[in-house]
Amino acid sequence: MSGKYNVKKLAYSIREACEASSLGRTTIYAHIGRGRLKAVRVGGRTVISADSLNALISGGDDATKTSE
Repeated sequence: MSGKYNVKKLAYSIREACEASSLGRTTIYAHIGRGRLKAVRVGGRTVISADSLNALISGGDDATKTSE
């Protein structure tokens, strides 16, 4: 099943966000706490929206807003 479809990620786990951004786990959680990263709980898992992570990395003024 892997490699068959090229699907754009909608969200990252904390570990994946760390790998994708080169930021540490503590830094990721600090940005979530400050409201600079939008994270939601899905079941027992915390996920960060791809739009929010991209906005933070690109230096957007409000990383919690997503483009429409």
